[in-house]
Amino acid sequence: SSESEEEEEEWEPKSKIAKKPRLPKKNEAKPKKAAVPRSGVAKKMVRKVAIKEEMDTSLPVAPAEDNKMQLLNPKEEDTSPKAKSLNQKPEVPKKVEINSFQGKNKKSLGSDEQPSTSVPIMGNQVKHEKCEEAFAFDEPPSKKIKLNACPEGKPVKNLGGNKIKEEFEMNWDIVQALSEITNVEPWVCANLIRLFQEENTIPFIARYRKELINNLEADALREVQQTLEELRTVAKKTHTMIQKLKKEGKLSNCLLKALLNCRTLEELDHVSAPYKTGSKGTKAQRAKQLGLEPAALSLLQNPVELNLFSYIRPNTKGLANIQEVEAGVQHILADIFAKDKDTLDFIRKLCQQKYISIQSTLAKVSSKSGNEKDIDKFQLYHEFSCHIKNIQHHQILAINRGENLKILTVKVNIPDGVKNEFCWWCVNERWRPKQFLKPEFMRILRNSVEDAYKRLIHPLLCREFRSKLTSDAEKESVMMFGRNLRQLLLTSPVRGRTLMGVDPGYKHGCKLAIISPTSQILHTDVVYLHSGQGFREAEKIKRLLLQYNCSTVVIGNGTACRETEAYFADLIMKKYFAPLDVVY
Repeated sequence: SSESEEEEEEWEPKSKIAKKPRLPKKNEAKPKKAAVPRSGVAKKMVRKVAIKEEMDTSLPVAPAEDNKMQLLNPKEEDTSPKAKSLNQKPEVPKKVEINSFQGKNKKSLGSDEQPSTSVPIMGNQVKHEKCEEAFAFDEPPSKKIKLNACPEGKPVKNLGGNKIKEEFEMNWDIVQALSEITNVEPWVCANLIRLFQEENTIPFIARYRKELINNLEADALREVQQTLEELRTVAKKTHTMIQKLKKEGKLSNCLLKALLNCRTLEELDHVSAPYKTGSKGTKAQRAKQLGLEPAALSLLQNPVELNLFSYIRPNTKGLANIQEVEAGVQHILADIFAKDKDTLDFIRKLCQQKYISIQSTLAKVSSKSGNEKDIDKFQLYHEFSCHIKNIQHHQILAINRGENLKILTVKVNIPDGVKNEFCWWCVNERWRPKQFLKPEFMRILRNSVEDAYKRLIHPLLCREFRSKLTSDAEKESVMMFGRNLRQLLLTSPVRGRTLMGVDPGYKHGCKLAIISPTSQILHTDVVYLHSGQGFREAEKIKRLLLQYNCSTVVIGNGTACRETEAYFADLIMKKYFAPLDVVY
């Protein structure tokens, strides 16, 4: 009763205002009123309740479209007069825009087809929910990262796909290559490449982008960065070489493919060496210039029709007799074998299974004329041999120094078993002829494989082993320097005392570390001295000082150092740490 009176008070003035613009439409409204046989108050209450009910029914999701249509149709019939009256109600001159919007959508308020939004809905547009990636379930939320693409910050785990467009395109994918060399997941490598492109430093990435790099250490990041630079250098030099060879007209499709497959500078040098200007050209190139390439290819593809005697030119050097023609064909075949990727992969794999040693001896020249002091320095390496997998990094660096001073002669020993197995594999599997070979052609093929191994592949393998050992040794020497420096920095500044180091701070607290007289870390902790907990933390500090019998406190410089100093000075003045005589 009291509620109905209040509702009357609320509704009456509105109805009076609403009646003024509706004066000409009184005749239309009468039959509607007559249809409902209830009092005025009841009418208004019914209206309000009807609206509430309709609003409630819009929440549950209808099970199927057919049912929805059946449910909606009766409602539209029942509530259409009310809906119309609602639409007409706020026809105040100021609210013209709302009427026009509501007029367009004259369906019932209860229908599920219209989601309630504050923005006018045009056609079938529906407000979409945020993508599920924005929500983190059962894990800490990802940080919002400001990027060039998204300056307002966006939760990011992966900065994009694993495909990255490089300045110089190669036949290998830089992300995959980086992942294989450094043993880091491809998505981490992709993120790191982008972070380095945006000129982020390693300390920054290691501290503030942990979720993007899978919590890698700074040393690992440095290794990835170095490897990335090496790969980019290879790509750049390869493209420079391609441009140069294109100008000289020496670039063939086969050579282009071989160059774009190179992953290291050694491989690039091996492929491009024959085409460098200034050299007379390789034996294979000279044979090709004499026109023997078709004969070499025919020996592999179609040996039945091959006749080497047809290539003899008595007055031409290199084609004067059958021996010279055979030698030319042999050189071309050796060149093909030595540049084939599958062949090189096979021999590298074979070498990993065999005993390969590095050997150093005293150089003959230095033993006759040389500084005796320098020669004595390398006495350990005058007759030295070691497996390449077991050799120490410092030994490699020493051997290299001795070689540079021309005191030592160094060579890599690859056992003969590798050569025999490789030659058998080439003749019987990789380069097996398509048809039956005559004995003389078989002899040429065997000689070609042996020549390729001895003249081209063996020196390449030796260079690869030496360069890998040297680069690993150099990296290790830098890491050793870092370890020694760390130990030096941990050396106690006050001899024979246990120290408590305090790194001051406000919000994140003061970090404590207790170090023994022999520079061993005994305990680390955090105390909050400047956030109103000073007295409680004083007990913790006293307990630690007594536990480790520590009487010297070292306070770091920086944020909150003056306040920390005042804190300790105050406690020492009050003799809080007694019986210890603490100084800072």
